[in-house]
This record gives sequence, structure tokens and C-alpha cells, in this order.
Amino acid sequence: MAYRIGIDVGGTFTDYLLLDGQGGTRAHKVLSTPDDPSRAVLQGLCELADGLRLSLEAFLRSVDIIVHGTTVTTNAVLTGRTARTGLLTTHGLRDALEMRRGVRESFYDNKTRAPRPLVARRLRLPVRGRLDPRGRELEPLAIEDVERGVEALREAGVEAVAIGFMHSYANPAHEEAAARVVERLMPEAYLSVSGRVLPQVRFYERLSTTVLNAAVGPILQRYVGNLRRRLADAGYAGALRIMQSNGGVTSPEAVAALAASTLLSGPAAAPTAGLAALAVHGEDSFVTVDMGGTSFDAALVVGGAPSVTTSGTVDRFALALPSMEIVTIGAGGGSIAWIDDGLLRMGPQSAGADPGPACYGRGGREPTCSDANLLLGYLSAEFFAGGRLRLDAQAACAAIERGVGEPLGMDAVRAAFGMYQVMNVNMASAIREISVQKGWDPREFPLVCAGGAGAIHAAMIARELGMRRVIVPRDAAIFCASGMLRTDLAHDFVRSHAAVLGDDALRERLAALVDAMLDEANGVLEAEGIAARERRWRFLLDLRYRGQYHEVQVELDEARLRAGDWAAIRAAFDDRHDRLYGYALRDGATPVEMVSVRLAATGVTTKPPPVREPFDGPDAAHALKGARAVFEPQAGAFADTPVYDGDRLRHGNRLDGPAIVEKVTTTIFVPAGFELEVDALGGCVLQDRGAASGGGGARAEGGDMGGHGGRTA
Repeated sequence: MAYRIGIDVGGTFTDYLLLDGQGGTRAHKVLSTPDDPSRAVLQGLCELADGLRLSLEAFLRSVDIIVHGTTVTTNAVLTGRTARTGLLTTHGLRDALEMRRGVRESFYDNKTRAPRPLVARRLRLPVRGRLDPRGRELEPLAIEDVERGVEALREAGVEAVAIGFMHSYANPAHEEAAARVVERLMPEAYLSVSGRVLPQVRFYERLSTTVLNAAVGPILQRYVGNLRRRLADAGYAGALRIMQSNGGVTSPEAVAALAASTLLSGPAAAPTAGLAALAVHGEDSFVTVDMGGTSFDAALVVGGAPSVTTSGTVDRFALALPSMEIVTIGAGGGSIAWIDDGLLRMGPQSAGADPGPACYGRGGREPTCSDANLLLGYLSAEFFAGGRLRLDAQAACAAIERGVGEPLGMDAVRAAFGMYQVMNVNMASAIREISVQKGWDPREFPLVCAGGAGAIHAAMIARELGMRRVIVPRDAAIFCASGMLRTDLAHDFVRSHAAVLGDDALRERLAALVDAMLDEANGVLEAEGIAARERRWRFLLDLRYRGQYHEVQVELDEARLRAGDWAAIRAAFDDRHDRLYGYALRDGATPVEMVSVRLAATGVTTKPPPVREPFDGPDAAHALKGARAVFEPQAGAFADTPVYDGDRLRHGNRLDGPAIVEKVTTTIFVPAGFELEVDALGGCVLQDRGAASGGGGARAEGGDMGGHGGRTA
């Protein structure tokens, strides 16, 4: 039998979804190994093989493809453990990384300090040579400066070299000449060239992205190298694909050259998985959240289109590569509770996989979210991870009393409930950030909840936000791993060219830029084995009113671009600008400028078919496994609560809250006032009986984002 595997390496757990040729699935989780994540990957594969009663070698021979998402690069930036990096840049601009945009991040906090640059100043070396914005040479490149700089970087023990010169997007000649010097004198160094990484305007964003790419490049190369070597030694000869931040996958070779494209690798698969989970409900607009052991990720999908940004940040460093617009906060099962001047805080510090929460019995002493959930009865000490890990309730209680209860003068249960409430408020705030702050009303969307810890909190988060429905997919605990198996190959290309719409010369230039990007995209997809009939293109223009600072991305078809239909392009821009900012200058008096043209190239892959279950009726009594005392938030007290075996629930089964639904990989808390029904794909749909019916989400109309439905006033 042929298998496909999705693997999501997180900070606490590594998740697996095994898919067989008949559409059957098997979910699995192991604790991550932060010192070398590839060890956990192989451990989980060994356990999957044991579950099938196969040797690892025989099992891997039957696996066609492994799709892999990782937080290796993200964690390197967040923890400050990036590679030692040097920078060659235009003379006079070595401090651009520290100057940033010259704008205070927090307008009302004069104590806010910018993060320390990823490259120390003594390793940011100036090179004489200058181009103008059209790419014309004003001053020749001083090769002797490059050679002197490379020698200095080599003596400093630099692992990676970034090259970022002014206006290289218009003419890469100077950067490429410098790159040849680096390749000759430091062939062992990881090389990141801004004209290859991000050939577009805005020097700071381009430079920051190029430096990020260099800083994580050696780390990702080593990890991917270790992973491929371990897989090869174990007998794996199938394809390996790596998840990117843009929501697509690519080859290990491609991702090694553009390591920064993995900075949001794992969470980027969630919107794709959410679309598959909601297909049975006929919906394509939703909020998806994923709560694991370390972090909480939230994303918004409207009309089947996840929000993508080219102005993202990673730990406050600018990242201008196209990435899924995902809000990530430090809120997971391992989030540590602490007291800040008499106030209870949760996270972002996490106990992680080692030592883990106190209840894991691995030496952890700090009170965490998982400890609180165990004390409140939401988690079972005997059935955590299907019984593979027995939890220590006494250790959890002692940690909460010591870290929270005693400082705040309350008993352990009240302290645990306070921790639970703070976690819910923190996560609700993250959802507001990707919905309300973008002009969308979260009450108009269903909440698709994933992650091993998420379903304990989901209903209460929904109640906090006024959201009517929560969908916990069948594979919620390994949600991103399942999304990876449904993801296409994706690559993004950009060319900058500033001009006012309506210029006849722009029509020819635009067509030339489109042809150049199509040639490059076809070459990349052909190298990845994608047939011409499976290639798809999306074209976007970065447009702005003259005098504006920020651009707006507008999607257009290829024919309209090549024809230079300025009136139609202007109208599409006005509409998009009005939708985002509430106004448009439609009188035509203000010219519209093009800044960049983009191509999103997709290689369509084969998707696993959905497996629908036969209708079994509403009676869920066959899945009842007992009862236990569970803290009910509305009553503010423990109540004897029925516990159901979630893996025995079938399509159509219904139950009323309060209730607990336990699966091997996750636990669902159904508070009083909610009812749960199992859908045709095995997902659990929680409906708040106290909320008005309806509200399937802001739906797309005509392929766009659909009027102002779902938007806040």
C-alpha cells in the first residue's frame, strides 16, 4: 500500500498524519527534540511503522511523499540563535538595519527600543559603487572593497554573507559581481543576495529580508541535510517537500536557497486544512486557530482566499516575502503563569517539550496552562495522549499553588481558573487582531479550532467574541500536518518598476516583465516535475495614489495586464482601496502609480479525497465512557460531567454540554449552553444555543471579498 505523510515540527510536539491509498488516515504525535528536530521526526516514523507492524525500512519504501513543515528558522530568530552573519552593502548605508524606517514602532512609548540588528555593526561593511533608480551606473563597483570585506568577514568566523546594494532591483550587476567574489573567497559561506531574494523597491525591507535569509540559511541547511541523511539511511527514496510561509510547498533544494521562506512554515498550512474541513458545510470563510504546546496561531480566510501580506515581521524584523497573514502569540499548553506587579500573566514563556509542564513529571516546576486544565478536570490524568503519558495532578497543583495561588492569596482551583480565563482572553485578542483590526466582524465567521490544546478553550473563546459556531476537525490535533498533504507547490516572483498608469511605454515594459517572470516560473516548476497543464498563474500589481507611502495589491488577469487596460486597472484599484481604507479618489484627478508587478506561480498536486462517514443518527450513548468532576465556568464550581470517547462518535451523533469529549490526540470541552454534533467528515461542530442562528461567515461574491458583509462599521 502506498502512503503519504504530513509532518509538522513544533516547539513542543511533532505532529504526523499518515494517509493511505484508500483515503484512510492515522494521526500521531511525539515530543519534539529541540536540539535536533530530525531525531523526533525519525522517532515518529518508527512509531508509525510499529503501528502498522512493519520495519522502518519496509514502511518507508511504501511512502511516496513526505510533506514537512518546521519552526526551525522561526525559533532561531525568536531565541536569538541565528547564524553569525556579515553584510556587504552600499557605502554610507551600513546603518540602515538600525535606522530601519526611522519611525517609532510604538508612537506613545518613548522607551520602546528597536531590536538589536541580526548583523553586528563591525560585520556590516561598506562597498563603494552606486546605481540610480533606473539601474544606470553612477559609480563603478569597487571590487577591492568587496575583496577586503570578504577577507574581514572570513577572519571574523562568519557563516553567512548577505549582499544588499542600493537599486539592485533595477540592475543586479553590482550585486552579482560581489557575489562572485564571495563564492571565490568564501565558498563555504551561505550566500544571500538581495536581487535574488527580493528584487523590489524599499531598501530597508529588502535588506532586512536578505539578512533574515542569511541568518537562518545555515541553520535550515543543516537541519534539512540531517533530515535527508537520516531518511536516506533509513531507506526512504520518495519525494520530500517543505512547507513555505506563502502556503505552498517546494523542494528541499529550493527552500535551502531561500530559507526565509520558511519563517512561518508550519502555521501556513492551517487555512488549507480549514477549507477542507468546511467543504462539507458549503462554506469558504472562517477564522482558523491552532493552539499547540508553545504558541497560538490565528488566521482569517474570506471567500476561500487566505490573507497574504508582503509587509510582515518576525520578532519585529521586517520580512517582505509573501507570507500568510498569521497572528502568532506565545499561548500554548506549556505557557507559564507569572505575576507582574500583582497581575496574573500567561506566557509568552513556555515550558516547551523539555522539561515541559509540571504535570508531565519531567522536572518542570513552573505553573502552566496544561497544569491548570488538568486541575480543572478538562484533561484526564490517565488518558492524556491516549494513555501514553500519565499526568501528575499533585505536581500540577503544587506548581500552581506555589507560583500563582500563594502570591495572589487564593486556593489552587481559583488560581487555575484564573489562568484558564487569562489564556482565553489572550487568544481572543489575537483573533480580534486578524479580524476586527482588518475591518471584519468575527461574529460573522465560524471558528475552526485546531491543535492538541485548542479544543479545551475554543468554546469559551467563541463565547468571548460572540462567535456562534466552533468546528473541531477530526484531525484537529495534527491540523497543519493534514493541511500540508492538501497543499500545492507555490513560488512567488516580483519585479519593481515605478511608473504612472496610462504611460504607453509602460504597456510594453509591463509585458516584458510578465514574460520574464513567466520564463523564470516555468523553469522552476519544470525542475520540480510539474507538467505544463498543472501550472497556474496569479498576477498582482502593487499600486498607490501618487504621494502615498503604502501600496495596495490588486489581482488582475494576464490578458488585461498585457493589454494595458488602464481604465479597468484603475477601477479595480479604486474598489480595492475603498474596501481597505473606506475611500477612493475616483475622480481621476490623482494619478495612480505602479510600483511592482508580482506573479504567484502554483503547481497543482494531487489531493487526498475527503472520506465521508455514513449517517449514524443523533444517539451518542454508545460513546459514553463515564463521568468526572469538571469545573463549569458559568456556574463557577465543579460538576459531575459526562465524558465521551470522541473516537467512537459517528456522523450525526449529538450531545449537550456540559460534557467532555476525549480523543487520543485532543480533548474537547463542551460548556453548558453548547451542543455538539458530528459532521460527515468526523468533525465536531459546537453550536452556542444561546446565540442567534445563522452567521455562516462573510461569503465571497463574484470571486472578490463580497461587498461589506462581515465588516465592522
